[in-house]
Amino acid sequence: MRQPVTTRMGVLVGVAGASAVLLGAFGAHGLRSVLDAPRLELWHTAVNYHVWHALALALAATLGRGRSGRLAITAFGLGIVLFSGSLYALALGAPRWTGVVTPLGGLALIAGWIALGWSLSRGND
Repeated sequence: MRQPVTTRMGVLVGVAGASAVLLGAFGAHGLRSVLDAPRLELWHTAVNYHVWHALALALAATLGRGRSGRLAITAFGLGIVLFSGSLYALALGAPRWTGVVTPLGGLALIAGWIALGWSLSRGND
């Protein structure tokens, strides 16, 4: 049995998706003449992962089951913030050490996919 989508999950999915679109548009239009090519590429990578994982978050919220489904939601949310957030910050000129956060976000995204896969394969756990 799948878990019901709570208001908090719905808000999280909406914020993740809307912020991905807003940040993508901001990068394409507002930062194009401000950032150099490598920083724009960082921004583009952040948006790309942000969009795809906002969709993964929606999938986990609607199809995830049990503890592993909840873990997937948490991991995807955390991964978006840490992975994409650190890349956005680096693109805008944050100190290079900010990049140490990026792999942690990547690990959270990977954990989200594993948890979602487990949830979908196991049913209620």
